[in-house]
Amino acid sequence: MLLSILITILFFFFFFFFHSPLISAVDPPSINGHDDLRTYIIHMDHESKPSIFPSHRLWYETSLLSITASDASAGADIIHTYSTVFHGFSARLSSSAAASFASLPGVISLLPELIRHPSTTRSPEFLGLSGHHQSHHPSPSTGSLLSESDFGSDLVIAVIDTGIWPERRSFSDSGLGPVPAKWRGSCDAGIRCNRKLVGARFFSGGYESATGRMNESAEIRSPRDTDGHGTHTASIAAGRYAFPASSLGYAKGLAAGMAPKARLAVYKVCWAAGCFDSDILAAFDAALADGADVISLSVGGAVVPYHLDAIAVAAFTSAEHGIFVSASAGNGGPAPLSVTNVAPWLTTVGAGSLDRDFPADVRLADGRTVPGVSVYGGPDLPHGRFFPLVYSSAAGDGYSSSLCLEGSLNPSSTAGKIVVCDRGVNSRAAKGEVVRKAGGIGMILANGVFDGEGLVADCHVLPATAVGATSGEIIRKYITSSTPSSPAMATIVFHGTRLGVHPAPVVAAFSARGPNPQSPDILKPDIIAPGLNILAAWPDNIGPAGIPSDHRQTEFNILSGTSMACPHVSGLAALLKAAHPEWSPAAIRSALMTTAYTKDNRDKTMLDESSGNSSTVFDYGAGHVDPQRAMDPGLIYDLTATDYINFLCNLNYTSDSIKTITRRSADCRGARRAGHAGNLNYPSMTSVFMIDGAKKKRRSTHFIRTVTNVGGGAAVYKAEIEGDGFIVDPKELVFRRNGQKLSFLVRVEVNLKEEELQAGSSRVSSGSLTWSDGRHSVKSPIVVTVQTPL
Repeated sequence: MLLSILITILFFFFFFFFHSPLISAVDPPSINGHDDLRTYIIHMDHESKPSIFPSHRLWYETSLLSITASDASAGADIIHTYSTVFHGFSARLSSSAAASFASLPGVISLLPELIRHPSTTRSPEFLGLSGHHQSHHPSPSTGSLLSESDFGSDLVIAVIDTGIWPERRSFSDSGLGPVPAKWRGSCDAGIRCNRKLVGARFFSGGYESATGRMNESAEIRSPRDTDGHGTHTASIAAGRYAFPASSLGYAKGLAAGMAPKARLAVYKVCWAAGCFDSDILAAFDAALADGADVISLSVGGAVVPYHLDAIAVAAFTSAEHGIFVSASAGNGGPAPLSVTNVAPWLTTVGAGSLDRDFPADVRLADGRTVPGVSVYGGPDLPHGRFFPLVYSSAAGDGYSSSLCLEGSLNPSSTAGKIVVCDRGVNSRAAKGEVVRKAGGIGMILANGVFDGEGLVADCHVLPATAVGATSGEIIRKYITSSTPSSPAMATIVFHGTRLGVHPAPVVAAFSARGPNPQSPDILKPDIIAPGLNILAAWPDNIGPAGIPSDHRQTEFNILSGTSMACPHVSGLAALLKAAHPEWSPAAIRSALMTTAYTKDNRDKTMLDESSGNSSTVFDYGAGHVDPQRAMDPGLIYDLTATDYINFLCNLNYTSDSIKTITRRSADCRGARRAGHAGNLNYPSMTSVFMIDGAKKKRRSTHFIRTVTNVGGGAAVYKAEIEGDGFIVDPKELVFRRNGQKLSFLVRVEVNLKEEELQAGSSRVSSGSLTWSDGRHSVKSPIVVTVQTPL
């Protein structure tokens, strides 16, 4: 055996030195400064393996050895091998070794690893998925999505996250049928599979390779969740019915995920230092091989070109295999251009609110009441009594104390008082712990100007509430205007759970916003779903505040983020796939987008929580999901791998870059002649016009779209346009049968003479196209941006 391996290695060295073609080298900066080592994901051409190698892994190992043998600083071990999303492996390399490796035969590309981070008793009712309550946007369909899909019982949702706490009632397999015969997954050590939790695996190779060996006193080398995030998201997607459910007495009721009978497979990739691309890619690779139907990814990070984005690469193969991938839009809102996970073959999900909140007001001694929110579950402050109110920055204790950072508060200034803490830097719950340790009796967490009026309810360790930017300024001014004879005094009054809140939904302040920073021709986020103050399952070993000092236990916890919105859509996608097994991932996304709504329960445009003003398409995409309508959308905008390749061609991606994403070579000549990137058959239409000083002041473009009739038979759809400068041709689509495809053109015209924009500024106008047959309304947003160069 040893002789065989030596002969193989000698053959490879001969092959390398005399036959290596040139491929562009990669020389990214080191991420940790440790001997210039960095993890690379290496995409290999599966067909290029020399026949002398009995396996692809041996080929990879020999290739790696050929480089590292002459580079003492480079690693020599493979971290992961990949065989489903693409063929290749990951390894630690120096920049010089990476450049050398890029020139080896059979190497398609090297992707520098990125580090990502993780970004409900009322949700089913709010979305119209319970038997006794319907959404405030009633569906024209007479069927029930839950019953039509059998609650998603034959579908497997793969959750790529921080793992799972399998003993929760949300993951019981009571009453479920056999595991679907197609399933090939398994559970790693420490987790016991059942008919509900059909797979549980962990991937830590990339994490440990980059950071050193795992601290097993704080983390578990197992799919078991030591963070809580993964347990929470998994139960949102597919948690079983659990009653009673609450978190510290709040949000009492019947808890359920979107697809209560769907099976779950969890892939733990997120650790103390983050979620590493090489591990995420290994999880995708495993989920595809195991037989997942839907992948839920509540993880995000930097936006990079698609061929350098491991998530985008993995999601492309997933979509090509018929697997729907939903991903969180990120929590960088309300800043524009903050949306992440923007590849058009991903469904990108932003966050909205429910019609439920947890009011906790600040009552000032001067008689004013300032509204706030909290899910504090401990003893209330003594009724009718006011306490001294202090803001450390006003007392001259410095910037760090105004943020209530660790060790920044002076007990002599805070003991027995309610402390105002500015939001930012450390976690919201951690600020409360800092106040508690400094002797504070309560905390008011005040938003800054950037945070706006968006509020998140937290399970604090002491009486505490969060207030918006305007309220925070009122409280600060009250403190600074106080005198020894009239000191600032306050108390906090907790009102528990309030239902039927108006307006709802609103776009959560933290929800990441467009425009799409990578491809302005594709509107992102695609949709929004409930993501603010969501109740879902929680592990035993982590307190609800999520900080080490919190030793309380709760079966459910309330969290906020696009991380919570994403699994709502993952579960809904499983229901739609179960009800319509012939639909592609693009068809499912289309059904969700074209049936989404933009009006709240006051029948007005949804508000932006951060500002209180009306939200826009860059905040919510196509709108808020409406599951019942999505079951019967009437028409769908479908897409194939070829359509996505043409899209990449029209973005001027090179053939090598396209091959990195799609695993195949592409001839872009025909695609580029056919149009522009905005002609991707997407359910939204977006165009950017640049004012460049040209004489031609009237500009136009067009969108070509093809829709498929899935409404059940012959139908006539008529077009209705909202907005100026949009023309549709034809204005009527006559379908003779189900499954028939028809095309139309939307022309957009902009008169640039009217523009008086400063350099670097822009103007955005939006409208919509709705196709209606009297029973279905199929709506697509249209967005036009006029931009001046810097």
